[in-house]
Amino acid sequence: MKHIFIIEDEECIRSELTMLLENSGYLVSCASDFSKIIDEFLQLSPDLILLDINLPQTDGFTLCLKIRHLSQVPIIFVTGRDSQIDELQALSLGGDDYITKPYHIPVLLARISNALKRTAKELPPAPKVQFEGVTLDISTGLVSYQSAAIELSKREMQILYYLMTHTGHYVSRITLLEYLWDTNLYIDDNALSVNITRVREKLSKIGVVDLIHTKRGMGYRL
Repeated sequence: MKHIFIIEDEECIRSELTMLLENSGYLVSCASDFSKIIDEFLQLSPDLILLDINLPQTDGFTLCLKIRHLSQVPIIFVTGRDSQIDELQALSLGGDDYITKPYHIPVLLARISNALKRTAKELPPAPKVQFEGVTLDISTGLVSYQSAAIELSKREMQILYYLMTHTGHYVSRITLLEYLWDTNLYIDDNALSVNITRVREKLSKIGVVDLIHTKRGMGYRL
């Protein structure tokens, strides 16, 4: 059963979409805390997202960009904003489709079905990144090497993910702090050092030593 995550702040629309999708055979979850959408996304690991633009505490464009840093999950914008500029921005940020309210139910269901079919062969079972034999599974928070694996906390996972997707050059401490803030996982400067140490310790437990290099004044690099 495919899992759809609805990010919509209007209760009546959430309820309507939930009933419609459940009756169509989908598992449905709705965002409950708009200050922690990324946390909820990582926990749920849905197969598709229905995303509004106007949201409390954030907006759909910002969320789409953040999610695209973590996953290629299909994102369909469902919004009352019908300007071509908004649609272009949504698609440019990584949205897969753009539907305006009020939507035509058969069209909405068809586009959801098409997006799921289109990405079924393109997407791995879970979003993963790899570097020199080390694999980080975003959906489970597990980092593995050869036959060993260990679970990371969300903060540890975000740090390792960023470093694994920015290999070949040093990432400054400020850049890491800003990235963690942008994904609602704020860490102060001292806590960053603590979490880097924990990531190294966990990596060493599965046989990975000296993966993260530090250069004073420059930051961290894989």
